[in-house]
Amino acid sequence: MDLFDLALSKNNTIRKPLAEKMRPRNLNEFSGQDNIVGKGRLLRRLIETDNLTSIVLYGPPGVGKTTLAHIISLETKSEFIRLNATSIGVKEIREYINKAEELIKFYGKRTIFFIDEIHALKKGSQQDALLDAVEKGTVILIGATTENPYFEINRALLSRSKIFQLELLKKEQIVNILKSALKDKERGYGNLNVKVDEESLGIIGELSGGDARSSLNTLELAVLSTNKNKDGVIFISKEIVKECIQKPIVNYDSSGDNHYDIISAFIKSIRGSDVDAALYWFGRMVIGGEDPRFIVRRLIVHASEDIGMADPQAMLIAHAAFNALETVGMPEARIPIAQAIIYLAKARKSNSVLLAVDKAIEEAKVNQYRVPSHLRDAHYNGAVDLGNAGYKYPHDYPEHYVEQEYFPQEMGKRTYYEDK
Repeated sequence: MDLFDLALSKNNTIRKPLAEKMRPRNLNEFSGQDNIVGKGRLLRRLIETDNLTSIVLYGPPGVGKTTLAHIISLETKSEFIRLNATSIGVKEIREYINKAEELIKFYGKRTIFFIDEIHALKKGSQQDALLDAVEKGTVILIGATTENPYFEINRALLSRSKIFQLELLKKEQIVNILKSALKDKERGYGNLNVKVDEESLGIIGELSGGDARSSLNTLELAVLSTNKNKDGVIFISKEIVKECIQKPIVNYDSSGDNHYDIISAFIKSIRGSDVDAALYWFGRMVIGGEDPRFIVRRLIVHASEDIGMADPQAMLIAHAAFNALETVGMPEARIPIAQAIIYLAKARKSNSVLLAVDKAIEEAKVNQYRVPSHLRDAHYNGAVDLGNAGYKYPHDYPEHYVEQEYFPQEMGKRTYYEDK
């Protein structure tokens, strides 16, 4: 029996999933995201007063984006239209906008467009089709996306919308959602004698990846697949829970936000000399399927950018990790890569190389004087006749050093590198 079979009721009709049945109907039932819908917060005030403006809800799966849109649809007096970003075309968008214009003209009624996964709309055509209607106030837009809106949404459309960022739910919040489902007699399992101990609930909360939908799916699968015991109790053990979860949810997208955010946390942990945090973020990238070559390339850059001359050996260690990866591959290469991470995190830090090269490049953009005559190439007949002479060869002098000017005369001496 699979999950599809379990989802069929006795009369062979599709059973509504627990996550859908338990979807909050108002803000008081909504769990988490207190930073945007807590008492007195902006989005809560806009919803409660039915004065919503165009917004973008941005965050990972299962944290409440669609649920907030659902609550708005129940609370608002406006016409609420849900559009499918993956299938709707420009023609359909314009037809809905025309209907919105008629509602305003004849009934004075606003229209809200809810577009889930709005990043799936093409920037150049579909998103542009919305722009004029949003700007004029003909349509109030609610866009929900798991992708960074600053990368995926038309700048003009984005500038006319307020962005609200939703975070992964905490373990305690997930556990409270599960307890509500177990108690709710109308939508949950309150009419069934289901027993789940705190440890088992905690396991779901820990391994759901901050995703409320995933946690409710786990609970549902556990209840539907477990028979009552002799006392009529559906007892959900931690073994059953672990079996239903199968494996922890990995919130990682190697081409999206996680790619940039986690590599940022990784490098900042090394820069901050926190060995354990650096290894944790490395682990997150490994299980998320990040390209290990990308990780090691970042180590090579970091070895110069943040360590540099404070410990030149760091560059060799980083390159050794890359060579190990190319030689033995993953998963074995995780060990020499981890060794390099530990070395770099523990190494003395200096950004003097970065500062020096950037100063030199900025200077070069402004001052582009001709090369002094004694530094010009003189390896050809006639070079001396052109005045390319006067260079002092350092190896002809004591200790292989002689004082001479290497900058253009117009510039004078400059100092870019400071040994710190």
